[in-house]
Amino acid sequence: MRRDHRPYILKRLDQGFQQWYADYFLRPQLEYLGEGCTFMKPWDVEVFGGPISIGACTHVIATPDKRVRLTVWSTLEGGGRMDIGKYCLLCPGVRISAGREIVIGDSVMMAQGAFITDSDWHGVYDRSLSVGESIPVHIGRNAWIGDSAIVTKGVAIGENSIIGAGAVVVRDIPPNVIAVGNPAAVVRELDPDRPMKTRGDWLADPKELAAQFAEIDHDRMKNNTWLDWLRSLIHPVKGD
Repeated sequence: MRRDHRPYILKRLDQGFQQWYADYFLRPQLEYLGEGCTFMKPWDVEVFGGPISIGACTHVIATPDKRVRLTVWSTLEGGGRMDIGKYCLLCPGVRISAGREIVIGDSVMMAQGAFITDSDWHGVYDRSLSVGESIPVHIGRNAWIGDSAIVTKGVAIGENSIIGAGAVVVRDIPPNVIAVGNPAAVVRELDPDRPMKTRGDWLADPKELAAQFAEIDHDRMKNNTWLDWLRSLIHPVKGD
């Protein structure tokens, strides 16, 4: 489909149902879920273990073929934890697995298929160990983890830094750089004199932003009819 044929009211009902689903089924599984979080296809978000916290106004996008998986599985006496900050973005296929501690700062973006882990998940010399060595992972504010990138145990990524698509991060990455490759290495420094707009800046007034999107949707979908929507499902034609 090139465009959304649904009547505007149907889209609003769908959004409301997804929000209800997230509140009813996902919120109880989390240690904390901030206000204003948005889940797309929340039934394709898997939460295992805890405690897991997600800050306000974070967006989580899942699809049936690329589920978002948040896992805390620890053999430590005090357990492990996962803390995802405010205004973050988790795209389809993101997996975050903590055996000890993963802390993700505000406004961090994780592209499709990114994998963040603080553990080996098996012993290097004793493969019967279910978790293995775990060393905390910290990702700084406004970092951007590219498509299919892997962040491994013990790594700290500085604020504003970008990890390129497919990179494998095995050592610390400083702030304000771009790192690519396997193992990831710094290839460029960001210009410190250029202003940086974060997702937190964009979402500073979430109610106003939601009203703007609603107005855009209403205008774009005002001519959609129930009959045309049903027709597009049953008998799609070129241009739909």
